[in-house]
Amino acid sequence: MTEAVPIRETFDAFYLREFPRMVALAAAVSGSRAVAEDLAQEAMVRAHRHWDRIAGYDKPGAWVRRVTVNLATSAFRKRAAESRRLLRLGRPAAELPPPEPEDESVWAAVGELPRRQRAAVALFYLEDRPVREIAEILECTESTAKVHLHKGRTALAAALADHRGVA
Repeated sequence: MTEAVPIRETFDAFYLREFPRMVALAAAVSGSRAVAEDLAQEAMVRAHRHWDRIAGYDKPGAWVRRVTVNLATSAFRKRAAESRRLLRLGRPAAELPPPEPEDESVWAAVGELPRRQRAAVALFYLEDRPVREIAEILECTESTAKVHLHKGRTALAAALADHRGVA
């Protein structure tokens, strides 16, 4: 008797399901909608390159989310460094495209959070990910992921209360 081989998802099906989610995640983590599609596409290119291995993972989506978060973080750092260089040159930094009016204050506040808190909040609220998966994606313990999420929520509550003039 032979053992049944599990059916692996095709990359095309994986891409169609995950790409829009990676764009939203990249936008939330990097703070730039303008580069989010490029970041998500790069994460998917890397997944495609190694699909034979990644398709065998229990959660290939967690792998591509980790890559997306890392790429978004790198892009955020790169833009911040470029902005500092431009300011030293006396040129104004380019502005990000404005978020949707109803989301503007929320995402502005999320953009002010530290990187790991920003990623945890985006994964939890945009992706509806449980803390266990957030921990896997951020490569930390569940306790640490809970701390990032808690601190992010606390900071957001304070920032949004200040923004709305609530004491």
